[in-house]
Amino acid sequence: MAHAANIYQDKFGTDTVLLSEFQAPPATPAPVSALVITLNEAANISACLESLAWAKEIIVVDAQSSDDTVSQAKKITEKVFVRPWEGYAKAKAFALSQCTQEWVLWIDADERVTPELRDEIIVKLKADPPEAGFYISRLANFLGRWMRHGGWYPGYVLRLFRRDRASFNDLQVHEQAAVNGATSKLSSPLLHYTDPTLEHYLTKLNNYTSLSAEELHRRGKKFNLLDLLFRPLWFFFRMYFLKAGFLDGMHGFVLACFSSVHVTAKYAKLWEIEKNERESG
Repeated sequence: MAHAANIYQDKFGTDTVLLSEFQAPPATPAPVSALVITLNEAANISACLESLAWAKEIIVVDAQSSDDTVSQAKKITEKVFVRPWEGYAKAKAFALSQCTQEWVLWIDADERVTPELRDEIIVKLKADPPEAGFYISRLANFLGRWMRHGGWYPGYVLRLFRRDRASFNDLQVHEQAAVNGATSKLSSPLLHYTDPTLEHYLTKLNNYTSLSAEELHRRGKKFNLLDLLFRPLWFFFRMYFLKAGFLDGMHGFVLACFSSVHVTAKYAKLWEIEKNERESG
């Protein structure tokens, strides 16, 4: 990645993450199928796929983007599939079915594999590890700051796994991979450029809270006023105080506030779903 520097620094100059220079990928690609799901990710997709250049195979499943996500992706990989959107879980299950390598690395378009993580994965896989999967931490960038507190970091997620021992659950949001076998953790993080602006965050909040409310309803959860009254307050207290979100300064306060709004919106939408069912029934 020619445009990448050896120092990641937020726009306020208050926080840095030291990384080695992005270098050319190894001459022999690693036996990894990298998997990315996209929808209107033109601002992210090139940098994301460039950080995966060391993998033997890159698979992109696009949900009919209206921007030039697909054309940008095709400049880097031939395996770009455009399909109608059926939900995160089904999209990733389809992508998994297209993988041919022994190992699968799943990342989102707003994430980047650092040279440190790349090298750790390559060394680990060369040793033919007994594990079926590996958890990777994510270092998230919120409004230009790397967030190390409030429960956001390290936030381990199962992202590297053996293809023949993995599957995705059917949750509508926060879908996860599961493996049959032992797992362990890698030490190097993914970089997650999650929310460059509040407008971006709020757009995701509206979408994710709708999906979360539908998932609660599908699982038989009933609306309770106590959830709406106390869960948001508890979430803020836990995130800002118990998990030391205050150490991330104003960014930590803003994130804790809007995270509590996320909880409020989720349960309010659950109430709305039930109300609409009663009125239509």
